[in-house]
Amino acid sequence: MITLDDLKTNRDTQITVGCIAFFLIVFPLYFSFAASGVSSMAGARGVGDYQINGNLTYVQLTDGIEYIADGDTYMIDDLHTDSIDDAEDLNIVGVRVLMSYEEDESGGDGIFCPGGQDAADTISGTAMHAGFNGTADGQNNGGSGAHEVVVEWFNSSMVGAEVSGLSESEIISQIDSMGAGLGAYSAEIGVTAEAGGSLVPGCGHTDNGEEVTFSVELIVFEYTIAPVFNEDEL
Repeated sequence: MITLDDLKTNRDTQITVGCIAFFLIVFPLYFSFAASGVSSMAGARGVGDYQINGNLTYVQLTDGIEYIADGDTYMIDDLHTDSIDDAEDLNIVGVRVLMSYEEDESGGDGIFCPGGQDAADTISGTAMHAGFNGTADGQNNGGSGAHEVVVEWFNSSMVGAEVSGLSESEIISQIDSMGAGLGAYSAEIGVTAEAGGSLVPGCGHTDNGEEVTFSVELIVFEYTIAPVFNEDEL
């Protein structure tokens, strides 16, 4: 037990108390600094070779079936990431619209209308979000068809790739949306129908539009970045 008199007169006691006080002050500061240093190192590794691992997953915003008349456009709006639980925790890097469709032609067939064929219809799709947009067309080729519109705001070539000559932060800037995927979305689907039939008079077809099945999905990329070491470096 250290007394006040010991502290005043005994040099060894003074040194002991001084050491205790030093460690009581310095240790908390050290661990606080170390903790902040660890968090600040995330994404701070320099230029080198890195393996980017992760998978693309899809989160549905909406889906449906709609009959769209020839020359018309069906708008899909009022879509927002607020409808997705914990959307702010997702690395949303794109959006896609999936479409499938059949053929709706009628008339002009039978033994008195030889050689009758359905004409291909064109179905167009557009996806839009915060200045990012894309359009793609597909055709049913006289039967069924399907296609998709994909809009991305990240470097998809890095998915599953080994990347050299970049720092970790430079890689992150290309594969992490940094919240760019949050907010409102919209899409539209249009139909241009063509009627086929036979060359025989009175054997023409009618085609007033097409029924389109659609789905609008967010594209999510969850990733890890690991340094790649050459055997010569080990």
